[in-house]
Amino acid sequence: MQATDAPVDAVPGRQRDAAAWLRLAETPHVGPVAAKVLLDNEADPAKIFAADPQQLAEWLNEVPGCRTDAAVRALREPPRPWLDQIARMADRAMGWAAQPGHSLLAAGDDDYPALLKEIVDPPVLLYIEGDRSLLSRPAVGVVGARKASAQGMAHAEQFARGLSEAGLVVVSGLALGIDAAAHRGALSSTVAVIGAGIDVTYPMRNLALRRQIAEQGCIVSEYPLGTPPRPEHFPKRNRILSGLSLGVLVVEAAEQSGSLITARLAGQQGRDVMAIPGSIHSPLARGCHELLRNGAILVESVAHVLEVVQPGTACNGAPHKVQRTAAVQGELAKLLVAIGHDPGSAEALAYRSGLPLPDTQGHLLALELAGLVERLPGGIYQRLQN
Repeated sequence: MQATDAPVDAVPGRQRDAAAWLRLAETPHVGPVAAKVLLDNEADPAKIFAADPQQLAEWLNEVPGCRTDAAVRALREPPRPWLDQIARMADRAMGWAAQPGHSLLAAGDDDYPALLKEIVDPPVLLYIEGDRSLLSRPAVGVVGARKASAQGMAHAEQFARGLSEAGLVVVSGLALGIDAAAHRGALSSTVAVIGAGIDVTYPMRNLALRRQIAEQGCIVSEYPLGTPPRPEHFPKRNRILSGLSLGVLVVEAAEQSGSLITARLAGQQGRDVMAIPGSIHSPLARGCHELLRNGAILVESVAHVLEVVQPGTACNGAPHKVQRTAAVQGELAKLLVAIGHDPGSAEALAYRSGLPLPDTQGHLLALELAGLVERLPGGIYQRLQN
C-alpha cells in the first residue's frame, strides 16, 4: 500500500475505516470513557464526526469531567494538519497490519472481546501481534513485583502453567519479574498488554521473551506505532489487562507496587481480585497482605484460582498430577526426583539434590502449590503419588 498525504476523509476503503477509528482514539478531549459513550449512541465513528454539534454535546454531557465544548470542537472542527497526520498514521498502521501475524481490532469489530467491551473505558483501537483469538478466551491476569524473589517467580510460572493447562489464557504486562515469569509459564496461551507502541520493545531485557509471545501467544497495545513507553501509559494499560480477565491474581507486591493499581482497577471493573500470601517479614508480601485485608481472595493453588473464576470446575478442569509432573523442568524436576519415595526435610533434600538450601525451600513451596508435594508435620516433605 502506497503512503498518502490525503486528509482522512479522502482515503479509500479499509484505510478510511482505520483512519476513522484512529481519529476517534486520538481526538483531543475525547478519552476512552467519552468515546464509549459516543459509540454507544452512534456505532460508526465517521457518523460521529458528522453528527450535529448539539447532539454531540448532549451525548458528552453524560461523561463526568468531560470538557464538552472543547470535545465537540475537536470532533467537528479539527485542524487540517492534524487530519493529515491522522491519515498518515492510518496509512502506516494499515501497512503494519498487512504483515503476517499483525492486525488491528476496532471497538466495532465482531470479535472485539466481550469482557473488555464491558468496562467504562475500553480502548477504541487495538494493535495486535500474534493470535488475536486469545483475547476472546476466558483469562486470568497474573501480575506482581518487577524486582521479584526467586520464590515469587517460581510461583508465577507454576500458577500460569497450571492455569494454561486448565484451558485459561494468562494475561500480564511483559514487565520484568512476575510478569515475565507468568508469560513463560503459559507461552502458547498468554497475552502481553504493553504500555508502548506495538513496534516498540520495552523493557529490552525481555526482547527474546517478547518474540516468543508474538510467535506463540499475543501482544496487544492501544498506542499508535512508534509510541515510546511513558510512566503514565502503564496504569492505563493495566485497565486493559484486568478488563480482559475474569479475575486478577497478585503473586508478589510491595506496598507501593503498580500491581496494586491493577488490582484496584480489577475491583472497579467487577473482577475477582486474588492474592498469594507470603512471609510477614517479606517486603514483597506486604502488598498482597494489604489486598487480603481489604477483601481480596486468598489463594494457595491453581485449583483455588479455578474455583474463583470458574466456580465448580476446579475438580474437573484442573490438570491431572501426571500432566503437571510432565511439565516440571529444570531444578524443580531435579528436586522432585531427589524426593522420590523417601520424605525428607528441606535440608536433607537440598543435600540430596545438590541445590542451595534457599533455592530448595522456594522450589518445595512451588511444588507444594502445584499439588506435587505435601508438607507433613515437622517440616518433612513427601512426594504425592501420580
